[in-house]
Amino acid sequence: MRMRARGLMNLRAVLAPVAAGMCAMAAAAAVLVPALGGDAAGEGAGRGRASPPVTHHAYPPGAAPAAATCTERNAAESLRPSSDEGASVTRIKEKGQLVVGVDQNTYRWGYRDPATGKLAGFDIDLARAIAEDILGPDAKVVFKAVPTNQRIPALRKRSVDMVVRTMTINCARKRKVAFSTSYFQAGQQVLAPRSSKITAFDDSLRGKRVCTAAGSTGESALTAQRHGAEVLTVPNQLDCLVRLQLGAADAVVTDSALAAAQAAQDPTVELKGEPFTDESYGVAMNKDDTDLVRRVNKVLDDYRGDGGPDSPWMRAYRTWLQADMPGISGPPSPGYSD
Repeated sequence: MRMRARGLMNLRAVLAPVAAGMCAMAAAAAVLVPALGGDAAGEGAGRGRASPPVTHHAYPPGAAPAAATCTERNAAESLRPSSDEGASVTRIKEKGQLVVGVDQNTYRWGYRDPATGKLAGFDIDLARAIAEDILGPDAKVVFKAVPTNQRIPALRKRSVDMVVRTMTINCARKRKVAFSTSYFQAGQQVLAPRSSKITAFDDSLRGKRVCTAAGSTGESALTAQRHGAEVLTVPNQLDCLVRLQLGAADAVVTDSALAAAQAAQDPTVELKGEPFTDESYGVAMNKDDTDLVRRVNKVLDDYRGDGGPDSPWMRAYRTWLQADMPGISGPPSPGYSD
């Protein structure tokens, strides 16, 4: 039976007992992993995994149906998967490399491993799987570190082919860029020192300095309701953890998955309350690259597999996330607009 993680009921249950650890990593990340907007080194992505036979329906290259009005309910729906090669997939093949906007500051998701100097994490594994599907087992991936508020501009200027960076799918963003189906479910949550009297995203934030990344859904949530807090914005979420450590901020509002990763880095902080939004992460692309959207959705179908323990998604989950977010039984189910 295919098991799927749906919505925040599962997520809230698994985030409550997040264990703290890796405090040394926090100090190393704060000093050695600055927020950058430049290129990281290209890497070969071969993992020896053969793509399964393609059974998806074919679509004319670049074809997309008329989009339904985006609502909170259907925002995570995307185009049906296809292996057809249109202009954008052909362009990537002609370049011989996939340029991916990523994070290099978020532990477990996209971070530079201080032991190897290489990028690693759940998002990095997914980016490599996409590159391998398009370019073959010796695929070249160029990772470009992109700050939170530069993800959409990078896609629209085509300085990257896609962004794989814990990016929440929502209607405001879908007016500017295209998204794949959801590959992870999260929600906004508060992170604060264990000793803090802050309890959740509520009036316990009044008079407190709350940090969030510019251009993030956390910033949007605080713009809508700040609960009397003073809001501080930074380029990347790890900068917020550093501000907590330096006493320059009292709390952080960020995605629950990212908050769990920060709690794993620093045992003096913890998640407060429960996630107060329901958000899906997707791979973001230029709105005109509909054939690439369909190709990525095909890769995600393969990556999810049957949702069982041997699927690529579950293997990546066990490697990167299970220690800090235990109990997730499988990836979110995809939804399609066509």
